[in-house]
Amino acid sequence: MSSVVKYTISLPDPEKARGSDPDLSFKSHGASGFAEELQDALRSTALFEKWKAKQPDPDAVEPQWGVTDPEATVTGEQKDLRINLTVNTKIDSDVFKQRLRLLAGHHWEMRDVQ
Repeated sequence: MSSVVKYTISLPDPEKARGSDPDLSFKSHGASGFAEELQDALRSTALFEKWKAKQPDPDAVEPQWGVTDPEATVTGEQKDLRINLTVNTKIDSDVFKQRLRLLAGHHWEMRDVQ
């Protein structure tokens, strides 16, 4: 893993921030809930393991997709109708984006990366 990267993510319409598989999607409705679920998805293998089990050949899934960052932090804030999430993690951007797509589908926006 590399150094810590700060991502600023926006969920413009939190009610639509759901992935295509309800089993893997966000369940929350508030900023703190979204932050907690994303943080858990980065810190633990739970979301990855659920996703992997649904693949046609789970044993063929590359281990890189299951990487975790036990020190990842996510904070959330409600801003008008949107929810903004600030993420600090060492997880590589491809893996990070994949987790976000599982959770929120395509209903999220990358606002900033530092």
